[in-house]
Amino acid sequence: MIFKLIAFGLLGLVAYKFIAGRLSRLTGGDSESIDKKEQEKIEEDTLMECDKCGTFVTYKESIIYKGKVYCSKECVGL
Repeated sequence: MIFKLIAFGLLGLVAYKFIAGRLSRLTGGDSESIDKKEQEKIEEDTLMECDKCGTFVTYKESIIYKGKVYCSKECVGL
C-alpha cells in the first residue's frame, strides 16, 4: 500500500514538472522576458537624490550632468 502511494506521488511530481515546463511555452510568455520588463520598470522608478537640493526624483525624470544627478535645470545651473 505505501509503495503505491510513493509510486503515485513520484508519478504525479514528474507529470507536474513536465506540464509546468510546457505551459509557459503554450501561453506564449517566457519568464526571462517578463523579468527583463519588470527590471526595466524598477530601474525607471528608482528614486535618486538631487546632488544640489536633496529632492528625490525618479530615474527617468532626473537630469544626469557630469556624473551627478539633478532634479531640474535650475539645480544644474544651465
